[in-house]
Amino acid sequence: MIKGLLFDYGGTIDTNGLHWGRVLWDSYEKHQAGVPEGVFLKAYSYGERALAIHPIIEPRHTFLDTLQLKVEQQFLFLRNEGIDLPASLGKAIAQDCYQFAKSSVQQAAPVLAQLAERYPLVMVSNFYGNLSTVLQDFGIAGYFQAIVESAVVGVRKPDAAIYALGVKELGFAPDECVVIGDSYSKDILPAKTVGCQTIWLNVKGWETTEVSSEADVEIDDFAQIPEVIGGL
Repeated sequence: MIKGLLFDYGGTIDTNGLHWGRVLWDSYEKHQAGVPEGVFLKAYSYGERALAIHPIIEPRHTFLDTLQLKVEQQFLFLRNEGIDLPASLGKAIAQDCYQFAKSSVQQAAPVLAQLAERYPLVMVSNFYGNLSTVLQDFGIAGYFQAIVESAVVGVRKPDAAIYALGVKELGFAPDECVVIGDSYSKDILPAKTVGCQTIWLNVKGWETTEVSSEADVEIDDFAQIPEVIGGL
């Protein structure tokens, strides 16, 4: 019997399954930034590492702030590669991606509200220490009874220990909990290691390796979650 739900945030709730690298790349293309995709991938990875290692993002930062800081780090890498892009372009890309995320969260909110009436929800996310501010900014913080955030607890996915902390917050046995996430390697596999049931939001990631899925259920739209949980 399912008693509680554990949600990933980035790429799950805020993009409906699209990898954030893909969302940003689409915006680079939309604004004709003129950056080769391979170079962008390196810039994206550089930015993610910088934000994870250095105290660039503060707890007060909103998601728009976060995106602007992400893009600033990407532009720094690109500048060192000889591609000097104007700050105005960075702001346009960040704003574009913010509006995409805002729209995705608005679509996810009624689903979260429906689920929160039936189950306690806990957020488990690799994030930068400002996830509470982000959730409040988007108006969905009230659906979650707890947030397990990598920058706060000191454990990052794919370490299964972060999902064990989420299960502890729910207070149920692992097999009574369902993990919902978009990353097979960072959500589904560690969740299965802990003993949780899983729903894989499998849309368009950047994990190119073919996998033999161990997810209990695969979906391609966040809105399908209430229906498929009934079958677990």
